Amino acid sequence: MNTTVVILGLTMNYINAAMIHTFNKHDVSTAEFFMNPRDILFIHLVLNDLLLLTTSILLFVFTFTLNTVYVSICLVFLLPTILTAHNTPLNLAVMAAECYISVCVPLRYRNICTVKRTYIVIGIIWSISSLTMLLDLIILFATEPLQFFQSRVFCDRDNVFRSSLSINRRDATNILFLVVVWITLFYTYFRILFVAKAAASNAKKARNTILIHGCQLLLCMTVYVQPMVTNTLTLFFPVSYIFFVTFIIFQILPRFLSPIIYGLRDKTFRKYFIRTVMCTITIKIHPNKRMMLP
Repeated sequence: MNTTVVILGLTMNYINAAMIHTFNKHDVSTAEFFMNPRDILFIHLVLNDLLLLTTSILLFVFTFTLNTVYVSICLVFLLPTILTAHNTPLNLAVMAAECYISVCVPLRYRNICTVKRTYIVIGIIWSISSLTMLLDLIILFATEPLQFFQSRVFCDRDNVFRSSLSINRRDATNILFLVVVWITLFYTYFRILFVAKAAASNAKKARNTILIHGCQLLLCMTVYVQPMVTNTLTLFFPVSYIFFVTFIIFQILPRFLSPIIYGLRDKTFRKYFIRTVMCTITIKIHPNKRMMLP
């Protein structure tokens, strides 16, 4: 199980790293990507998934190798995993809003969707997610004795943030995020749908993008029902296998779709991404023939 998770994680992170490298490498990327709010949001999503996969896979390997770890060490890997998991649906909602503005109010797009405001929104996303984690930490330190942080536990969220206050806070926040993000997606999709009836090609593309956002968000939101699904399945199957299967479905699978759905649909980005991957393969196979591909 560890081998499978590590292979999938390394594959996913290689794809994400190749996309980030593509984003930074080419001279044209500075003009076309860094000045485009849509691409900035996409790269932020890729970076967020890269961090999420790295910390969650390390957490998975440590947990199944050592079985139990100290609470203080568990927190080092658990906090960024939860934080980045909260960022994903918020980032998708902002990307949907950006599509709506570009189609429904195109004359005001350049005034509303600026690069500066895009970075401010990204900062707000991290601030909101960090605030939820800060509340959990305050509850943890207020309800648990100091000896708890020196004890060993199976490194899972419910085993560390086990207070009923943390559980209720998590459920309330998840419901709030779910409602806000889905309202955003439905509103933007139907507004774009009406515009798309005018047969504008960019509106149809934006409508399809919103649908993809919905599918991606549905997969990402399944992480909120993971505890309930896991607790139900433990009644019938061994815990280790259930944890492995739910980890693949809820954590890794949604991250496989992000670069494929968003990055490779863009013709400019796809061209440079394929060139980057092919150059990497050529260098590895023919180290003395680095100029084989332009």
